[in-house]
Amino acid sequence: MSVALVHSMGTAPAASDWPPLHTQEVATVLERWGLPDRGARLIWHSPRPLSAAAIIESADRRLFVKRHHQSVRSASELQEEHRFIHHLHARGVPVSDVIRAADGATALEIGDWTYEIHGVGAGIDLYRNAVSWSPFLSTDHATAAGCALGRLHTGAEGFDAASRSATLLVSNDRIIRSAKPLDFIENLLGARPAIGDYLRSKNWRSEIACAIAPFHGACLEVLPQLASLWTHNDWHASNLLWSDSGPSANVQTVLDFGLSDRTTAMYDLATAIERNTIPWLDIHDGGAGPADLAQVSGLIRGYLSVRPLDSVQRAAVPALLPLVHVGYALAEIDYFQGTTHSTENADLAYHGFLLGHCAWFESTQGRALLEHVGRELEDPAGAPTETR
Repeated sequence: MSVALVHSMGTAPAASDWPPLHTQEVATVLERWGLPDRGARLIWHSPRPLSAAAIIESADRRLFVKRHHQSVRSASELQEEHRFIHHLHARGVPVSDVIRAADGATALEIGDWTYEIHGVGAGIDLYRNAVSWSPFLSTDHATAAGCALGRLHTGAEGFDAASRSATLLVSNDRIIRSAKPLDFIENLLGARPAIGDYLRSKNWRSEIACAIAPFHGACLEVLPQLASLWTHNDWHASNLLWSDSGPSANVQTVLDFGLSDRTTAMYDLATAIERNTIPWLDIHDGGAGPADLAQVSGLIRGYLSVRPLDSVQRAAVPALLPLVHVGYALAEIDYFQGTTHSTENADLAYHGFLLGHCAWFESTQGRALLEHVGRELEDPAGAPTETR
């Protein structure tokens, strides 16, 4: 079994940058893990484009095997997120098991590749073929996802690891937290030369300054008041497994912590709104682009039902929402320019993602969303609050 096409930066499939996993390769990985092969066969290949992954089935169980190029993830970088997953599991958050190799490691480097193995989580993969930035199937799903995110944030408390060392394809608030974000980016260029290679032909200081200026002051005001927390940072319906196929299904398992890092809970909630409720693919194609306000309400109300917020936290979500994508957009530019050598995709990440999303939030529709989020997060009379 092989797959030639994967999800792209748009709606159409694209040729994969990475070869699909194959049977002999998986057999070698299982042997290195100290797991019996037992006639394991590949039954599904993931269409996600940034790595290669598959579900394998043997006589007694199914496993999820994922392969990264070592330039994207080393074993030590992967094990940072695995320690977070172990913490969440111990706190009762429904995550898939990370399988340890015979030597206790949860990630192994073989040749040019880094591998990880997970148990297949409980639940139905309803959004298996959903591309990024596509909506929930129902408002009830948005509400269930908000509840699950609130429970994850409660479970994440007490995980005291420092910010992760990985830089490619992670999401964090370091740039928008900086009082001088352009200088912060300038200082990145020595350590991350692919970003510099890409930006060299751009008037990037002026373009990024104009894009973030309407919103950056609000971020600087709220971020120092928010508690630091390790967060998921890619809270999309396709990273959740569901109890059934109905419109009122609940979340049974949380998947894919590849973008996780130390940020704040409100950064993660803003990311969930940005990932799921704004039709970015239509907007990028020049179509109309109002957010799905009913699903925004569902996400927020679900979250608040589990994790009530104080006034500072409530103000933080609309403040962060227009810029929550900036750090990851630069990480994508780094990946596309330096790893897959696709200037076309780097252009999409810069013009469509980094600059384009900021511009949308200045539009009538973007400002309507921010106002709606603010209204939904207003303190109801007598609502309980909790300490940041």
